[in-house]
Amino acid sequence: MNVLTVTLNPALDREILVENFSINEFHRVKNPSYSVMDPGGKGVNVSVILAGLGVRNVAMGFLGGNIGKVVEERMRLISDLITTGFVHVEEETRENIAIVDPLGDTITEINSSGPLIKPDDLRMFLRRFEVALSRVRHVVISGSIPRGVDNDICKTLCKKVTDAGKLAFAEGIGPAFEMAVDAGVITVARPDLRSRKLIFGESLVDLNDYIKAAKKIIEKGAKLAILSYAIEGDVIATKDGVWLFKTRGHIDRSHLLGTGDAFMAGVVHSMIEDEKDCFLAAKRGMSAAVAEAEYISKELISIKDIDEHIDSFDVRELE
Repeated sequence: MNVLTVTLNPALDREILVENFSINEFHRVKNPSYSVMDPGGKGVNVSVILAGLGVRNVAMGFLGGNIGKVVEERMRLISDLITTGFVHVEEETRENIAIVDPLGDTITEINSSGPLIKPDDLRMFLRRFEVALSRVRHVVISGSIPRGVDNDICKTLCKKVTDAGKLAFAEGIGPAFEMAVDAGVITVARPDLRSRKLIFGESLVDLNDYIKAAKKIIEKGAKLAILSYAIEGDVIATKDGVWLFKTRGHIDRSHLLGTGDAFMAGVVHSMIEDEKDCFLAAKRGMSAAVAEAEYISKELISIKDIDEHIDSFDVRELE
């Protein structure tokens, strides 16, 4: 087993393709293939993409009710490289809905909050996490924090990882993520900037704001910082500098679903092979994201896809 992914608040993702979508209007899905259900949540997505890259991994977190059973069953069907170790709770796992309009070049996402996690559930998870951690070297902790779990959970988990001399990859937003960054326990940090361009209490408006935030993450102890900048670019920082990765061609907004998780999976896959070359890991992460962006739906990409897209974006040194 190479990788452990932690998704504390998984989901059943429902992706619906609606051409010329608009609010307050009646819409009919034209084709059954335009309505898809997949296991979701950022860490779960990383697990699935890693499996497509041939990486055996274990996925953990909390699942509940009939929806939780569907999520777990579908994960097992996707690949036998994924082992599930979820703690099952009483309340239902959340559903996320994405309405994709390829003609209008929009994607509208509606995410629910998820189940309440009780203290006994959390204690069970932490015991399972300790066991799983002893068997892997790379740990991805990604996504939102469910109700009933304190904001220090990301810091707690990442500290266990780094104290064991292993690599912690984290993506999140708000106090939980920032506490872990401040504690210096994240190896690769990717703020989730989809809903708001805000980190450390500062709004990200222009490129200089992104550079400042990326450098701060590195100063706090991360080896690699990845900040999504606009649709077609990412600001990348390591101890050696700051760069802007920008695609050469236009990427439709409707094709963005899953690209961030593909980026993280590409980084993890690269660092399994060479964990010291953070710049290469960022390049392979960007390549994975560009490859994923060729599809409207979430699709499994291959190592060949990553290799073929490694020169499909420009790299500009910023500092």
